[in-house]
Amino acid sequence: QVQLVESGGGVMQAGGSLRLSCAATGRAFSTYGMGWFRQAPGKEREFVAAITRNGKITYHADSVKGRFTISRDNAKNMVDLQLNSLEPEDTAVYYCGAGRWYSGTYYSVDGYDYWGQGTQVTVSS
Repeated sequence: QVQLVESGGGVMQAGGSLRLSCAATGRAFSTYGMGWFRQAPGKEREFVAAITRNGKITYHADSVKGRFTISRDNAKNMVDLQLNSLEPEDTAVYYCGAGRWYSGTYYSVDGYDYWGQGTQVTVSS
């Protein structure tokens, strides 16, 4: 079993940067693909970025490509999301997820078995 705790959210002006972190407990961290999703008020949870178990392959949603970067450190049981050039549309609660991605479902909430409690990111214009 894996427990996830996100941190690093906050209020930022448009154009600014934030770094979100997700700390995982459990010995099986390196056996899970990791992802970041976000959910704005009144909207469904949407895919932001994902990274394979060994960290060699990353995926980013088109809406954040070139602005956000996912990374992981298996020795520290951590996965981070660097958010640059923030836009008001990035305002949401950001969630970290761990999953086995059966059938390649890194982009779907169904591909994840464990979730953190979320961290709020608010971007003002």
